Amino acid sequence: MVILKKYNLSGAEVGSVQVDDLLVDLSAHSQMVKDYIIAIRTNARQWSANTKGRKEINRSGKKPHAQKGQGRSRKGCVAAPQYKGGGIVFGPKPKFDQHVRINKKERRAAIRCLLAEKIKANQVHILQAEPMAVPRTQIVSGFLKSLDLHDSRVLFLGESNIDRSFFLSMRNLPKIESANLLNINGYNLALCRSLVVLEPVFDQFLAILG
Repeated sequence: MVILKKYNLSGAEVGSVQVDDLLVDLSAHSQMVKDYIIAIRTNARQWSANTKGRKEINRSGKKPHAQKGQGRSRKGCVAAPQYKGGGIVFGPKPKFDQHVRINKKERRAAIRCLLAEKIKANQVHILQAEPMAVPRTQIVSGFLKSLDLHDSRVLFLGESNIDRSFFLSMRNLPKIESANLLNINGYNLALCRSLVVLEPVFDQFLAILG
């Protein structure tokens, strides 16, 4: 059994939850996890970078100087790449249909493996968050300091209708992010150092583990 501790916003321990070893004893091929994360980063690109070539530069087509008689190399026009403001050689162009398909079973296996690694490393905490009347960044900051998480990257996992005041309280804190539990991806899990799971979605958290 793996024991996860439950805290309130004051940082005090208010209980614990036991997680079955069968839910934590998960593994996935490291290359599969790597390919999944690379696919996420590739699909996040816009592929809209665009540079102008020699024929697209709006400059004079007049010959800069005479072809012969001056002892200089031959030049055709000032839109050539060697001139300032000239065209770009082999520059990037917009690309389309660059989406990398991610197998659903591999994606689920990678997410379960990354979650299991966080649990085994004692990097998952449960938060018993009470509704906040107004945003209070100091409260969330104090909670992170009490768990010694204020200097590390932390990901809060909650519902889509997360308390807005609570969301605004963590928005100004550096390295602190929040996400819907049902929309998490492997890149966010690999990037963060610790996970804070809100109590209302903890059953869904266990369901993702299997």
